[in-house]
Amino acid sequence: MPLPVLDRIDGIVPIIPTPFTPDEQVDWASLGDLIEFAIAAGARAVCLPAYASEFYKLSEEERCQIAAEAVRQSAGRIPVIAQVNHPSARHAARFAICAQKSGAAAVCVAVPRLFPLGDDDLVRYFDSILQALDIPLVIQDFNPGGPTLSPGFIATLHRAHPHFRFVKLEEQMMASKVMAIVQQTGGGVGVLEGWGGMYMLELVPAGICGVMPSLGLADVLDLVFRLLSGGSKEEAAKVFEGVLPQIVFSLQNMELYHHAEKRLLQARGVLQDSSVREASLQLKAHDEQHIHFLNRRILRLLDRLDLPHDPAAGAGSRATGAPLATTSLPLRNT
Repeated sequence: MPLPVLDRIDGIVPIIPTPFTPDEQVDWASLGDLIEFAIAAGARAVCLPAYASEFYKLSEEERCQIAAEAVRQSAGRIPVIAQVNHPSARHAARFAICAQKSGAAAVCVAVPRLFPLGDDDLVRYFDSILQALDIPLVIQDFNPGGPTLSPGFIATLHRAHPHFRFVKLEEQMMASKVMAIVQQTGGGVGVLEGWGGMYMLELVPAGICGVMPSLGLADVLDLVFRLLSGGSKEEAAKVFEGVLPQIVFSLQNMELYHHAEKRLLQARGVLQDSSVREASLQLKAHDEQHIHFLNRRILRLLDRLDLPHDPAAGAGSRATGAPLATTSLPLRNT
């Protein structure tokens, strides 16, 4: 089966968490279950191993193997974006070449923010990675202590390397920046929102091409995205209100996020085990109780929306990944 090409994104690109067994080994069978869930949930592509995949706890061998295994298990049905973060441009390029050879449709690299770097330094960093690649590059930038990449930087790098196609940003009040990036690149660089999709009600109308959220909410956020794209903002807001508490709670801390995300996927019947690799937070009783409370709310929301808890295990068009209709879908009272 030919591998898919990632020439555009118009929806949800969830981050696939790394499933672990209780003894912290990568659970390869469960990785396949997560890929199946993403496909059935209507994802436009998947990305791994990223921060939300605990990539920073994986060995170099595991990181390469996880991306290659995701490509194999997807069997050409969905584009796989391989995350290849590394503060060394040399090593990031090496990982990117490995991902390209394994069949990844694109690679994603986070801006190295361990120490401050100027634009000229970052141009050299990304230039060396892009020269090693033939497939599209997604640049992720999260810099809570300072500015992220400017529209001018993004446009300049895109002109030099047209296969720099997407940027994932995670910051507040970025609607005007989204519009500036789209305008200055002539639409050549699509903007993806990270941060769990927290600001998608504002940013989809502003012109983002997609959202890179958690996997456990992918189908609900896909519905929100398509309602917004169709101009039904009030309906989108009604659905989004049901998932926002989950997003806000889990993103207080990255390690808390891993526990909350895996427990949601377990509650939805997708994961058998919610193990997180150490070092991680040890959840307190009140954290466990609140996660359970939020998960119950998500399951009830799925029922009101007539969405299956595990779309890959359900029947009908949603189980096979066929897109839901974008017409009015009011919440059903229960």
